Amino acid sequence: MRNRDRGRSANIKRRKQHLIEQMPWCLPKIIDSPTEPLDQSGVEAIHNGAMRILEDIGIEFLNSEALEIFKKAGCIVKDQNVRMDETLVMELVGKAPSTWSITPRNSRRKLTVGNKFLLFGNVSSPPNYWDYTLKKKIPGTREHCQNLLKLSQYFNCIHFIGGYPVEPVDVHASVRHLDVLFDTLTLTDKVCHAYSLGKERVEDVMEMVRIAGGFSMGEFESDPKMFTNINSTSPLKHDYPMIDGWIRLAKKNQGLIVTPFTLAGAMAPVTMAGAVTQSIAEALSAVALAQLVRPGASCAVGTFTSNVDMKTGAPAFGTPEYMRATQMTGQLCRFYNLPMRSSGACVATVPDGQAIWETSNSLWAAIQSGTNLIYHAAGWLEGGLIASPEKFIMDCEMLQQIQRYMEPELVGTTEDDIALQAIKEVGADGHFFGAQHTQERYTEAFYQPFLSNWKNFESWEADGGIWTVERSHLLFNEIISDFKPPNLDPSIKAELSDFVKLRKREGGVPTDF
Repeated sequence: MRNRDRGRSANIKRRKQHLIEQMPWCLPKIIDSPTEPLDQSGVEAIHNGAMRILEDIGIEFLNSEALEIFKKAGCIVKDQNVRMDETLVMELVGKAPSTWSITPRNSRRKLTVGNKFLLFGNVSSPPNYWDYTLKKKIPGTREHCQNLLKLSQYFNCIHFIGGYPVEPVDVHASVRHLDVLFDTLTLTDKVCHAYSLGKERVEDVMEMVRIAGGFSMGEFESDPKMFTNINSTSPLKHDYPMIDGWIRLAKKNQGLIVTPFTLAGAMAPVTMAGAVTQSIAEALSAVALAQLVRPGASCAVGTFTSNVDMKTGAPAFGTPEYMRATQMTGQLCRFYNLPMRSSGACVATVPDGQAIWETSNSLWAAIQSGTNLIYHAAGWLEGGLIASPEKFIMDCEMLQQIQRYMEPELVGTTEDDIALQAIKEVGADGHFFGAQHTQERYTEAFYQPFLSNWKNFESWEADGGIWTVERSHLLFNEIISDFKPPNLDPSIKAELSDFVKLRKREGGVPTDF
């Protein structure tokens, strides 16, 4: 076994540069027509249902500032329940732009949200980390979080940092956001986000993003430099801290995504149409609020609608129901002319075949729906309870293949693409490996898959017989050992460090523990 292990390591080392080859940074676009399970009458039925919810049933807002804003706009506010008519809702939703941008500290990583752009984000918010050596999940730490941030920076197919890639529970909750954002802004130069969980977190993150980008306050507020994602407390409720952050970020002109967490049969009707209808109503109420705070605020609607195991209540992802709900939500987002967010989710507990097929189903459902931002596109396990670096690398292989699939050249039909001259030259007795037409296009038109795992059995066995997860673990170690942070002016890094120290001396975020 020792000789075999040494052979595996030697093979990996010899082929290291080849294995970590990846596609260049780009913002892919969806070139396919979306899948639309609903006909026009179906879209109108869900829209009309959402309007009835907003007009007749109402949404609970557990935030006094939001209630006052709605009251001034002429909505019916009774205690914490807000009802608004269709005319007002559609007028406000119409103020939200169909396309908007986010500019991080590295302007070359600027993102466009909407307009068929397809953006992938890292796994976000699991409390646990899958340890390959121990073969089990363990509580997340700051080091785990840093390593997953390094993967997020390394892979060009990851466009934004959706949140803490794993919760570092070894850092106290009162200052966790300070340490993780410092790591995010120094280990990556990509778009990042703030958790809308209390004013301190939101205000601190905005200031740290402003410092990292070297922006004046005016520049920071001129267009989005970061974003948040909030969840409604389904059914039919928005809580205090998330709406507080939503309002604060709207005032500062930052990106806003609302994603109702509507699990059919638990927090929403058991039918997909009912769950999507409720989800749309909850989302549009938040979009309306953002437009009342700042007309033209950059908003997107997210979907996290899926079914549950009715015996246990556990959420299910990557299922046919999840796929259809995502596609249906996409149709409604196009109806309202708003960008859409969905997820690359699964419920598998380890990085195995189940994890890949469920994630693949989720990713393709997102693409078929016309999604613009895909959260949790790499590294997610167990319904969001586990982050795995091995799964992260396996998922990035899928993301690169999706990017390749969306390249227009694959469906080119020019005379050169049809290649009649090459077919004539090769004829019936030759082959195309050595044809000039093939050789001219090989390096530009094709890339080797990241894991280089497409081989016959004999080649695979001769290469050491390394399974996909094992190969991913070795690659993870190589990437982390060679990682170099992106450039950051030392004076800016020092200013960020000083801000973190100051806020820690001030106590960070008040907590009950």
